[in-house]
Amino acid sequence: MVMFTPKIMNSNNYEWLTTLKQPSSQRQDIQQVGEFIQYNQIAWQILGSTTDVDEYFENLYDLTHDEYLNICLLSEELDKNISNEMFQDIQKILSINTAEHGLSVNRLIAFLEGSQLIPKHENQDIHLHIRNQIKTVLTKFKDSNTNGFLDNNFRRVLVDLVKWLHNHIKKWLENDFPRNSPLILWYGDMTFSESYFLYLLILIGFDVVIFHPEGKDMLSILTGENDGSTIYTLPATTPLVPFPKTKPARKETVAHKASKEIERLIHTDDSLLFKPWQFRNYATRSITLKTTYDELFILHKERAMLRPNFEVKNNIVQIPVFFSKIVGVPKNRREYWEKVEQLTYHEITHTIDHLPFTNFIKGNNQYHYQNALGQDGILDPQKMMESNWWKYKELPNGLQFGLALAIARYVENVVIKPLANEAKQQTQLFLFNQVMNIPVEILRLLQQFDYTQQVPKLLIYNTEQNGTLSRSDAALLLLLNEFGIDIILLNPTGQNDIEMFIEEKYFDTHWLDEVSFDQEFQELKVHGQSILKRVIKKLF
Repeated sequence: MVMFTPKIMNSNNYEWLTTLKQPSSQRQDIQQVGEFIQYNQIAWQILGSTTDVDEYFENLYDLTHDEYLNICLLSEELDKNISNEMFQDIQKILSINTAEHGLSVNRLIAFLEGSQLIPKHENQDIHLHIRNQIKTVLTKFKDSNTNGFLDNNFRRVLVDLVKWLHNHIKKWLENDFPRNSPLILWYGDMTFSESYFLYLLILIGFDVVIFHPEGKDMLSILTGENDGSTIYTLPATTPLVPFPKTKPARKETVAHKASKEIERLIHTDDSLLFKPWQFRNYATRSITLKTTYDELFILHKERAMLRPNFEVKNNIVQIPVFFSKIVGVPKNRREYWEKVEQLTYHEITHTIDHLPFTNFIKGNNQYHYQNALGQDGILDPQKMMESNWWKYKELPNGLQFGLALAIARYVENVVIKPLANEAKQQTQLFLFNQVMNIPVEILRLLQQFDYTQQVPKLLIYNTEQNGTLSRSDAALLLLLNEFGIDIILLNPTGQNDIEMFIEEKYFDTHWLDEVSFDQEFQELKVHGQSILKRVIKKLF
Protein backbone atom coordinates (compact mmCIF):
# COMPACT_ATOMS: atom_id res chain seq x y z
CA MET A 1 0.00 0.00 0.00
CA VAL A 2 1.32 3.46 -0.97
CA MET A 3 1.09 6.28 1.57
CA PHE A 4 0.89 9.98 0.57
CA THR A 5 3.07 12.12 2.87
CA PRO A 6 3.06 15.75 1.68
CA LYS A 7 5.33 18.16 3.54
CA ILE A 8 4.11 21.74 3.91
CA MET A 9 6.57 24.18 2.33
CA ASN A 10 7.96 27.09 4.31
CA SER A 11 8.69 30.51 2.88
CA ASN A 12 8.89 33.99 4.35
CA ASN A 13 6.54 36.94 4.29
CA TYR A 14 8.16 38.40 1.19
CA GLU A 15 8.73 35.29 -0.96
CA TRP A 16 5.25 33.81 -0.98
CA LEU A 17 4.29 35.39 -4.30
CA THR A 18 7.47 34.19 -6.01
CA THR A 19 6.81 30.65 -4.79
CA LEU A 20 3.20 30.67 -5.99
CA LYS A 21 4.26 31.80 -9.47
CA GLN A 22 6.38 28.67 -9.91
CA PRO A 23 4.80 25.84 -11.92
CA SER A 24 3.67 22.96 -9.72
CA SER A 25 6.33 20.65 -11.17
CA GLN A 26 9.05 22.91 -9.73
CA ARG A 27 7.33 23.32 -6.36
CA GLN A 28 6.28 19.77 -5.64
CA ASP A 29 9.44 17.68 -6.30
CA ILE A 30 7.49 14.41 -6.09
CA GLN A 31 9.50 11.36 -5.01
CA GLN A 32 8.54 7.78 -4.18
CA VAL A 33 10.57 6.26 -1.37
CA GLY A 34 9.48 2.70 -0.75
CA GLU A 35 5.80 2.78 0.12
CA PHE A 36 5.72 6.55 0.56
CA ILE A 37 5.01 9.24 -2.04
CA GLN A 38 6.63 12.43 -0.77
CA TYR A 39 6.22 15.93 -2.19
CA ASN A 40 6.16 19.58 -1.16
CA GLN A 41 2.70 20.96 -0.45
CA ILE A 42 1.54 24.56 -0.16
CA ALA A 43 -0.98 25.01 2.64
CA TRP A 44 -0.80 28.69 3.47
CA GLN A 45 -2.89 31.51 4.82
CA ILE A 46 -1.77 34.95 3.61
CA LEU A 47 -3.32 37.30 6.16
CA GLY A 48 -3.48 41.05 5.64
CA SER A 49 -2.23 42.99 2.63
CA THR A 50 0.83 44.84 1.46
CA THR A 51 1.11 48.54 2.27
CA ASP A 52 0.27 49.26 -1.36
CA VAL A 53 -3.28 47.92 -1.59
CA ASP A 54 -3.47 48.34 -5.38
CA GLU A 55 -0.29 46.30 -5.75
CA TYR A 56 -1.77 43.59 -3.50
CA PHE A 57 -4.91 43.21 -5.63
CA GLU A 58 -2.90 43.49 -8.85
CA ASN A 59 -0.73 40.56 -7.71
CA LEU A 60 -3.83 38.49 -6.90
CA TYR A 61 -5.37 39.31 -10.26
CA ASP A 62 -2.18 38.42 -12.16
CA LEU A 63 -1.80 35.18 -10.23
CA THR A 64 -5.30 33.96 -11.09
CA HIS A 65 -4.90 34.93 -14.76
CA ASP A 66 -1.46 33.41 -15.37
CA GLU A 67 -1.94 31.06 -18.31
CA TYR A 68 1.10 29.00 -17.33
CA LEU A 69 -0.30 28.09 -13.91
CA ASN A 70 -3.08 25.66 -13.09
CA ILE A 71 -5.07 27.95 -10.80
CA CYS A 72 -8.54 27.42 -9.34
CA LEU A 73 -10.01 30.45 -7.54
CA LEU A 74 -12.37 28.23 -5.58
CA SER A 75 -14.07 31.04 -3.65
CA GLU A 76 -15.44 32.27 -7.01
CA GLU A 77 -15.93 28.87 -8.67
CA LEU A 78 -17.46 26.71 -5.93
CA ASP A 79 -20.07 24.43 -7.56
CA LYS A 80 -23.04 24.21 -5.19
CA ASN A 81 -25.22 21.94 -7.32
CA ILE A 82 -26.28 18.50 -6.10
CA SER A 83 -28.44 15.86 -7.78
CA ASN A 84 -31.78 15.02 -6.18
CA GLU A 85 -30.81 11.35 -5.96
CA MET A 86 -27.60 12.14 -4.07
CA PHE A 87 -29.46 14.52 -1.75
CA GLN A 88 -32.06 11.82 -0.95
CA ASP A 89 -29.30 9.30 -0.13
CA ILE A 90 -27.77 11.76 2.32
CA GLN A 91 -31.16 12.37 3.94
CA LYS A 92 -31.59 8.61 4.52
CA ILE A 93 -28.23 8.44 6.30
CA LEU A 94 -29.09 11.50 8.38
CA SER A 95 -32.41 9.86 9.38
CA ILE A 96 -30.52 6.78 10.56
CA ASN A 97 -28.08 9.04 12.42
CA THR A 98 -30.99 10.70 14.26
CA ALA A 99 -32.77 7.42 14.99
CA GLU A 100 -29.61 5.91 16.51
CA HIS A 101 -28.80 9.08 18.49
CA GLY A 102 -25.61 9.67 16.56
CA LEU A 103 -23.60 7.22 14.44
CA SER A 104 -19.96 6.39 15.06
CA VAL A 105 -17.47 7.77 12.54
CA ASN A 106 -16.76 4.31 11.10
CA ARG A 107 -20.46 3.48 10.61
CA LEU A 108 -21.08 6.86 9.00
CA ILE A 109 -18.18 6.26 6.58
CA ALA A 110 -19.58 2.79 5.81
CA PHE A 111 -23.03 4.24 5.00
CA LEU A 112 -21.46 6.92 2.78
CA GLU A 113 -19.45 4.33 0.86
CA GLY A 114 -22.44 2.02 0.60
CA SER A 115 -24.44 4.78 -1.05
CA GLN A 116 -21.45 5.70 -3.28
CA LEU A 117 -21.34 9.16 -1.76
CA ILE A 118 -17.55 8.95 -1.48
CA PRO A 119 -16.20 9.02 -5.06
CA LYS A 120 -14.51 5.79 -6.12
CA HIS A 121 -11.02 6.01 -7.60
CA GLU A 122 -9.49 3.33 -9.80
CA ASN A 123 -6.26 3.61 -7.78
CA GLN A 124 -7.07 1.81 -4.53
CA ASP A 125 -4.28 3.62 -2.67
CA ILE A 126 -5.71 7.04 -3.58
CA HIS A 127 -9.22 5.90 -2.67
CA LEU A 128 -8.07 4.68 0.74
CA HIS A 129 -6.13 7.92 1.27
CA ILE A 130 -9.23 10.03 0.53
CA ARG A 131 -11.37 7.84 2.78
CA ASN A 132 -8.93 8.25 5.68
CA GLN A 133 -8.86 12.05 5.33
CA ILE A 134 -12.67 12.22 5.26
CA LYS A 135 -12.64 10.15 8.43
CA THR A 136 -10.22 12.65 10.01
CA VAL A 137 -12.49 15.59 9.12
CA LEU A 138 -15.63 13.87 10.43
CA THR A 139 -13.81 12.92 13.63
CA LYS A 140 -12.72 16.54 14.01
CA PHE A 141 -16.36 17.67 13.68
CA LYS A 142 -17.64 15.10 16.16
CA ASP A 143 -14.96 15.91 18.75
CA SER A 144 -15.39 19.68 18.34
CA ASN A 145 -19.15 19.72 18.97
CA THR A 146 -20.80 18.68 22.22
CA ASN A 147 -23.69 16.98 20.42
CA GLY A 148 -21.43 15.28 17.88
CA PHE A 149 -23.26 14.30 14.69
CA LEU A 150 -26.54 15.48 16.25
CA ASP A 151 -25.30 19.08 16.15
CA ASN A 152 -27.54 21.47 14.21
CA ASN A 153 -24.71 22.29 11.75
CA PHE A 154 -23.92 18.68 10.83
CA ARG A 155 -26.64 18.28 8.19
CA ARG A 156 -25.35 21.30 6.25
CA VAL A 157 -21.69 20.26 6.59
CA LEU A 158 -22.33 16.68 5.42
CA VAL A 159 -24.43 17.73 2.41
CA ASP A 160 -21.81 20.28 1.35
CA LEU A 161 -18.84 17.96 1.81
CA VAL A 162 -20.49 15.22 -0.28
CA LYS A 163 -21.47 17.51 -3.15
CA TRP A 164 -18.03 19.18 -3.26
CA LEU A 165 -16.31 15.79 -3.13
CA HIS A 166 -18.15 14.95 -6.36
CA ASN A 167 -18.13 18.40 -7.98
CA HIS A 168 -14.44 19.18 -7.38
CA ILE A 169 -12.24 16.59 -5.68
CA LYS A 170 -13.34 13.73 -7.93
CA LYS A 171 -12.32 15.72 -11.02
CA TRP A 172 -8.97 16.83 -9.57
CA LEU A 173 -8.08 13.28 -8.48
CA GLU A 174 -8.62 11.88 -11.98
CA ASN A 175 -6.00 14.23 -13.47
CA ASP A 176 -2.81 12.47 -12.25
CA PHE A 177 -2.98 13.41 -8.58
CA PRO A 178 -0.82 14.98 -7.15
CA ARG A 179 1.34 15.89 -10.19
CA ASN A 180 -1.29 17.87 -12.11
CA SER A 181 -3.43 19.06 -9.23
CA PRO A 182 -4.46 22.73 -9.32
CA LEU A 183 -3.21 25.44 -7.00
CA ILE A 184 -6.44 26.15 -5.12
CA LEU A 185 -6.93 29.77 -4.03
CA TRP A 186 -9.55 31.05 -1.63
CA TYR A 187 -10.20 34.75 -1.08
CA GLY A 188 -12.04 36.29 1.86
CA ASP A 189 -14.55 34.88 4.34
CA MET A 190 -15.90 31.35 4.31
CA THR A 191 -18.91 29.56 5.79
CA PHE A 192 -18.74 26.82 8.40
CA SER A 193 -19.05 24.12 5.69
CA GLU A 194 -16.48 25.80 3.46
CA SER A 195 -13.91 25.86 6.26
CA TYR A 196 -14.31 22.08 6.70
CA PHE A 197 -13.95 21.57 2.94
CA LEU A 198 -10.75 23.66 2.78
CA TYR A 199 -9.43 21.67 5.74
CA LEU A 200 -10.19 18.42 3.88
CA LEU A 201 -8.36 19.67 0.77
CA ILE A 202 -5.26 20.42 2.88
CA LEU A 203 -5.38 16.98 4.53
CA ILE A 204 -5.69 15.23 1.17
CA GLY A 205 -2.57 17.04 -0.03
CA PHE A 206 -3.80 19.67 -2.48
CA ASP A 207 -2.00 23.00 -2.74
CA VAL A 208 -4.27 25.50 -0.94
CA VAL A 209 -3.73 29.23 -0.35
CA ILE A 210 -6.22 31.34 1.60
CA PHE A 211 -6.06 35.12 1.26
CA HIS A 212 -7.82 37.42 3.70
CA PRO A 213 -6.93 41.14 3.41
CA GLU A 214 -8.47 41.92 6.83
CA GLY A 215 -6.14 39.40 8.49
CA LYS A 216 -8.79 36.92 9.70
CA ASP A 217 -7.62 33.35 10.36
CA MET A 218 -10.50 31.42 8.82
CA LEU A 219 -9.26 27.95 9.90
CA SER A 220 -8.41 28.76 13.52
CA ILE A 221 -11.30 26.63 14.83
CA LEU A 222 -10.09 23.54 12.96
CA THR A 223 -6.30 23.74 13.09
CA GLY A 224 -3.76 23.94 15.89
CA GLU A 225 -0.23 25.27 16.00
CA ASN A 226 1.26 22.18 14.35
CA ASP A 227 -1.76 21.12 12.38
CA GLY A 228 -3.01 22.43 9.03
CA SER A 229 -1.98 25.65 7.33
CA THR A 230 1.09 27.85 7.71
CA ILE A 231 0.24 31.50 8.37
CA TYR A 232 2.06 34.45 6.82
CA THR A 233 1.14 37.90 8.05
CA LEU A 234 1.57 40.86 5.72
CA PRO A 235 2.44 44.32 7.08
CA ALA A 236 -0.97 45.98 6.62
CA THR A 237 -4.67 45.22 6.44
CA THR A 238 -7.39 46.49 4.15
CA PRO A 239 -11.19 46.06 4.17
CA LEU A 240 -12.57 42.98 2.45
CA VAL A 241 -13.91 43.89 -1.00
CA PRO A 242 -15.01 41.63 -3.88
CA PHE A 243 -12.21 39.89 -5.74
CA PRO A 244 -11.08 42.15 -8.62
CA LYS A 245 -12.77 41.34 -11.94
CA THR A 246 -10.41 43.66 -13.80
CA LYS A 247 -6.77 44.52 -13.21
CA PRO A 248 -6.36 47.48 -10.81
CA ALA A 249 -5.27 50.52 -12.82
CA ARG A 250 -3.93 52.86 -10.13
CA LYS A 251 -0.21 53.09 -9.39
CA GLU A 252 1.28 54.70 -6.32
CA THR A 253 4.09 57.25 -6.52
CA VAL A 254 7.52 56.71 -4.98
CA ALA A 255 6.72 59.31 -2.31
CA HIS A 256 3.43 57.60 -1.46
CA LYS A 257 5.15 54.22 -1.16
CA ALA A 258 7.84 55.72 1.09
CA SER A 259 5.16 57.36 3.23
CA LYS A 260 3.36 54.03 3.62
CA GLU A 261 6.59 52.30 4.58
CA ILE A 262 7.30 54.92 7.25
CA GLU A 263 3.78 54.45 8.61
CA ARG A 264 4.34 50.68 8.72
CA LEU A 265 7.54 51.11 10.72
CA ILE A 266 6.48 53.93 13.06
CA HIS A 267 2.69 53.98 13.39
CA THR A 268 2.22 50.39 14.59
CA ASP A 269 -0.58 49.14 16.82
CA ASP A 270 1.63 49.14 19.91
CA SER A 271 3.92 52.12 19.25
CA LEU A 272 1.82 54.86 20.96
CA LEU A 273 2.95 57.10 18.07
CA PHE A 274 -0.52 57.25 16.61
CA LYS A 275 -1.46 59.48 13.70
CA PRO A 276 -4.94 61.04 13.52
CA TRP A 277 -7.65 58.52 12.64
CA GLN A 278 -5.10 55.70 12.33
CA PHE A 279 -7.65 53.14 13.51
CA ARG A 280 -10.69 54.46 11.65
CA ASN A 281 -11.22 51.02 10.04
CA TYR A 282 -10.77 49.11 13.29
CA ALA A 283 -13.58 47.87 15.51
CA THR A 284 -13.90 48.88 19.16
CA ARG A 285 -14.44 46.95 22.36
CA SER A 286 -14.82 48.61 25.76
CA ILE A 287 -13.51 47.68 29.17
CA THR A 288 -15.38 49.44 31.99
CA LEU A 289 -13.05 50.88 34.62
CA LYS A 290 -13.96 50.56 38.31
CA THR A 291 -12.85 53.80 39.98
CA THR A 292 -13.30 55.95 43.05
CA TYR A 293 -15.20 59.23 42.86
CA ASP A 294 -11.97 61.27 42.86
CA GLU A 295 -10.33 59.04 40.20
CA LEU A 296 -13.26 59.64 37.90
CA PHE A 297 -12.47 63.36 37.75
CA ILE A 298 -8.77 62.70 37.21
CA LEU A 299 -8.94 60.00 34.53
CA HIS A 300 -11.92 61.26 32.52
CA LYS A 301 -9.70 64.00 31.02
CA GLU A 302 -7.12 61.49 29.78
CA ARG A 303 -7.08 60.41 26.16
CA ALA A 304 -8.09 56.80 25.55
CA MET A 305 -4.53 55.68 24.78
CA LEU A 306 -3.30 56.98 28.18
CA ARG A 307 -5.98 55.29 30.23
CA PRO A 308 -5.21 51.99 32.00
CA ASN A 309 -5.87 48.83 29.93
CA PHE A 310 -5.93 50.59 26.54
CA GLU A 311 -4.89 48.06 23.89
CA VAL A 312 -4.85 47.59 20.11
CA LYS A 313 -4.84 43.98 18.97
CA ASN A 314 -6.23 41.97 16.04
CA ASN A 315 -7.86 45.04 14.43
CA ILE A 316 -9.76 45.84 17.63
CA VAL A 317 -9.17 48.90 19.83
CA GLN A 318 -9.93 48.21 23.49
CA ILE A 319 -11.15 51.45 25.03
CA PRO A 320 -11.20 51.94 28.82
CA VAL A 321 -14.43 53.77 29.72
CA PHE A 322 -16.48 54.96 32.69
CA PHE A 323 -20.04 53.90 33.44
CA SER A 324 -20.83 55.83 36.63
CA LYS A 325 -23.80 57.13 38.58
CA ILE A 326 -23.22 60.06 40.96
CA VAL A 327 -25.95 60.12 43.57
CA GLY A 328 -26.82 63.18 45.64
CA VAL A 329 -24.83 66.41 45.99
CA PRO A 330 -22.03 67.59 48.28
CA LYS A 331 -22.61 70.23 50.93
CA ASN A 332 -20.49 72.59 48.83
CA ARG A 333 -22.79 73.21 45.85
CA ARG A 334 -20.22 75.33 44.04
CA GLU A 335 -17.75 72.45 44.12
CA TYR A 336 -20.46 70.19 42.66
CA TRP A 337 -21.12 72.43 39.66
CA GLU A 338 -17.39 72.94 39.08
CA LYS A 339 -16.98 69.18 38.81
CA VAL A 340 -19.95 68.95 36.44
CA GLU A 341 -18.28 71.67 34.37
CA GLN A 342 -15.13 69.54 34.20
CA LEU A 343 -17.14 66.67 32.74
CA THR A 344 -18.73 68.87 30.08
CA TYR A 345 -15.60 70.79 29.11
CA HIS A 346 -14.67 68.75 26.03
CA GLU A 347 -16.27 69.30 22.64
CA ILE A 348 -17.39 65.68 22.29
CA THR A 349 -19.71 65.64 25.26
CA HIS A 350 -23.46 65.39 24.86
CA THR A 351 -25.59 66.50 27.81
CA ILE A 352 -29.12 65.24 28.42
CA ASP A 353 -31.35 67.01 30.96
CA HIS A 354 -34.78 65.82 29.78
CA LEU A 355 -35.97 62.20 29.89
CA PRO A 356 -36.64 59.90 28.18
CA PHE A 357 -34.14 60.75 25.44
CA THR A 358 -34.94 57.83 23.13
CA ASN A 359 -38.08 56.64 21.39
CA PHE A 360 -39.36 53.16 22.13
CA ILE A 361 -39.26 51.21 18.85
CA LYS A 362 -42.49 49.28 18.39
CA GLY A 363 -43.24 46.58 15.85
CA ASN A 364 -42.08 43.04 15.24
CA ASN A 365 -38.62 42.91 13.67
CA GLN A 366 -38.25 39.15 14.14
CA TYR A 367 -37.79 38.67 10.38
CA HIS A 368 -34.97 41.23 10.20
CA TYR A 369 -33.36 39.71 13.28
CA GLN A 370 -33.43 36.13 11.97
CA ASN A 371 -32.06 37.15 8.58
CA ALA A 372 -29.14 38.95 10.23
CA LEU A 373 -28.00 35.90 12.24
CA GLY A 374 -24.81 34.09 11.28
CA GLN A 375 -24.23 30.33 11.30
CA ASP A 376 -23.25 30.53 14.98
CA GLY A 377 -26.64 32.02 15.91
CA ILE A 378 -25.11 35.44 16.65
CA LEU A 379 -25.85 38.63 14.70
CA ASP A 380 -23.51 38.91 11.72
CA PRO A 381 -22.16 42.49 11.32
CA GLN A 382 -21.79 42.11 7.55
CA LYS A 383 -25.37 40.89 7.14
CA MET A 384 -26.65 43.78 9.24
CA MET A 385 -24.74 46.35 7.18
CA GLU A 386 -26.09 44.88 3.93
CA SER A 387 -29.72 44.80 5.13
CA ASN A 388 -32.30 47.27 3.84
CA TRP A 389 -33.28 48.22 7.42
CA TRP A 390 -29.72 49.37 8.27
CA LYS A 391 -30.03 53.16 8.59
CA TYR A 392 -26.37 53.96 9.08
CA LYS A 393 -24.97 53.46 5.57
CA GLU A 394 -23.80 57.09 5.43
CA LEU A 395 -21.40 56.52 8.32
CA PRO A 396 -17.75 55.69 7.45
CA ASN A 397 -17.36 51.98 6.71
CA GLY A 398 -15.08 51.35 9.68
CA LEU A 399 -17.52 53.00 12.09
CA GLN A 400 -20.42 51.06 10.58
CA PHE A 401 -18.62 47.76 11.15
CA GLY A 402 -17.58 48.70 14.69
CA LEU A 403 -21.15 49.73 15.52
CA ALA A 404 -22.57 46.51 14.03
CA LEU A 405 -20.06 44.43 15.98
CA ALA A 406 -20.99 46.23 19.22
CA ILE A 407 -24.69 45.61 18.47
CA ALA A 408 -23.99 41.90 17.96
CA ARG A 409 -22.21 41.65 21.32
CA TYR A 410 -24.78 43.69 23.25
CA VAL A 411 -27.69 41.63 21.89
CA GLU A 412 -25.89 38.34 22.56
CA ASN A 413 -24.79 39.20 26.12
CA VAL A 414 -28.22 40.49 27.32
CA VAL A 415 -27.13 42.66 30.26
CA ILE A 416 -30.47 44.48 30.56
CA LYS A 417 -32.95 43.05 33.08
CA PRO A 418 -35.77 41.04 31.49
CA LEU A 419 -39.39 41.94 32.11
CA ALA A 420 -41.61 39.57 34.06
CA ASN A 421 -42.07 36.33 32.07
CA GLU A 422 -39.84 37.67 29.25
CA ALA A 423 -37.75 34.90 27.64
CA LYS A 424 -34.14 35.56 26.62
CA GLN A 425 -35.09 35.57 22.93
CA GLN A 426 -37.73 38.24 23.59
CA THR A 427 -35.20 40.38 25.47
CA GLN A 428 -32.73 40.01 22.61
CA LEU A 429 -35.40 41.08 20.13
CA PHE A 430 -36.19 44.14 22.30
CA LEU A 431 -32.49 45.13 22.30
CA PHE A 432 -32.32 44.57 18.55
CA ASN A 433 -35.40 46.76 18.01
CA GLN A 434 -33.83 49.66 19.91
CA VAL A 435 -30.87 49.92 17.51
CA MET A 436 -33.19 50.58 14.58
CA ASN A 437 -33.17 54.32 15.14
CA ILE A 438 -30.19 55.65 17.14
CA PRO A 439 -30.61 59.41 17.76
CA VAL A 440 -28.72 61.69 15.36
CA GLU A 441 -26.84 63.49 18.16
CA ILE A 442 -25.50 60.13 19.38
CA LEU A 443 -24.32 59.18 15.89
CA ARG A 444 -22.53 62.53 15.62
CA LEU A 445 -20.83 61.78 18.93
CA LEU A 446 -19.53 58.48 17.51
CA GLN A 447 -18.35 60.10 14.27
CA GLN A 448 -16.15 62.53 16.21
CA PHE A 449 -14.39 59.71 18.07
CA ASP A 450 -10.75 59.14 17.09
CA TYR A 451 -10.26 55.95 19.12
CA THR A 452 -6.86 56.89 20.62
CA GLN A 453 -7.90 60.42 21.63
CA GLN A 454 -10.55 62.02 23.84
CA VAL A 455 -13.35 59.59 24.69
CA PRO A 456 -16.85 60.98 23.95
CA LYS A 457 -19.07 61.42 27.00
CA LEU A 458 -22.78 61.14 27.53
CA LEU A 459 -23.78 63.14 30.61
CA ILE A 460 -27.32 62.58 31.92
CA TYR A 461 -28.81 64.87 34.56
CA ASN A 462 -31.85 63.29 36.18
CA THR A 463 -34.19 64.94 38.69
CA GLU A 464 -37.78 64.03 39.48
CA GLN A 465 -38.95 67.13 37.57
CA ASN A 466 -37.34 66.40 34.17
CA GLY A 467 -38.91 63.08 33.26
CA THR A 468 -38.17 59.40 33.81
CA LEU A 469 -35.38 57.22 32.43
CA SER A 470 -36.94 54.57 30.19
CA ARG A 471 -35.99 51.00 29.37
CA SER A 472 -35.12 52.04 25.81
CA ASP A 473 -32.82 54.73 27.28
CA ALA A 474 -31.07 52.02 29.32
CA ALA A 475 -30.72 49.84 26.20
CA LEU A 476 -28.94 52.63 24.32
CA LEU A 477 -26.67 53.29 27.30
CA LEU A 478 -25.63 49.63 27.28
CA LEU A 479 -24.85 49.79 23.56
CA LEU A 480 -22.76 52.94 23.97
CA ASN A 481 -20.92 51.36 26.90
CA GLU A 482 -20.21 48.32 24.71
CA PHE A 483 -18.91 50.51 21.88
CA GLY A 484 -16.62 52.58 24.11
CA ILE A 485 -18.30 55.79 25.31
CA ASP A 486 -18.06 57.34 28.80
CA ILE A 487 -21.47 57.42 30.50
CA ILE A 488 -22.01 59.52 33.63
CA LEU A 489 -25.43 59.78 35.24
CA LEU A 490 -26.02 62.60 37.76
CA ASN A 491 -28.91 61.97 40.14
CA PRO A 492 -29.20 64.57 42.95
CA THR A 493 -32.41 63.00 44.35
CA GLY A 494 -30.93 59.58 45.12
CA GLN A 495 -33.90 57.82 43.56
CA ASN A 496 -33.60 54.66 41.46
CA ASP A 497 -33.46 55.08 37.71
CA ILE A 498 -30.90 52.99 35.86
CA GLU A 499 -31.00 50.32 38.60
CA MET A 500 -34.51 49.44 37.44
CA PHE A 501 -33.08 48.12 34.16
CA ILE A 502 -29.40 47.25 34.73
CA GLU A 503 -27.76 45.30 37.57
CA GLU A 504 -25.60 47.57 39.75
CA LYS A 505 -22.51 45.41 39.19
CA TYR A 506 -22.25 46.79 35.65
CA PHE A 507 -21.68 50.42 36.72
CA ASP A 508 -20.09 52.41 39.55
CA THR A 509 -22.26 54.25 42.07
CA HIS A 510 -20.78 57.19 44.00
CA TRP A 511 -22.83 58.55 46.93
CA LEU A 512 -22.27 62.18 47.97
CA ASP A 513 -23.12 64.02 51.20
CA GLU A 514 -26.85 64.57 50.85
CA VAL A 515 -29.77 64.33 48.46
CA SER A 516 -31.50 67.35 46.93
CA PHE A 517 -34.79 67.79 45.10
CA ASP A 518 -34.31 71.33 43.80
CA GLN A 519 -31.06 71.16 41.83
CA GLU A 520 -31.96 72.30 38.34
CA PHE A 521 -29.29 71.91 35.69
CA GLN A 522 -27.57 75.27 35.94
CA GLU A 523 -25.66 75.73 32.71
CA LEU A 524 -27.18 75.81 29.25
CA LYS A 525 -25.17 73.67 26.84
CA VAL A 526 -24.62 73.95 23.13
CA HIS A 527 -23.04 70.73 21.79
CA GLY A 528 -21.31 70.10 25.12
CA GLN A 529 -19.89 73.58 25.74
CA SER A 530 -21.46 76.44 27.64
CA ILE A 531 -22.74 79.52 25.81
CA LEU A 532 -20.37 81.66 27.89
CA LYS A 533 -17.37 79.56 26.82
CA ARG A 534 -18.36 79.80 23.18
CA VAL A 535 -18.64 83.57 23.36
CA ILE A 536 -15.19 83.81 24.98
CA LYS A 537 -13.74 81.45 22.38
CA LYS A 538 -15.10 83.64 19.57
CA LEU A 539 -13.75 86.83 21.10
CA PHE A 540 -10.26 85.52 21.74
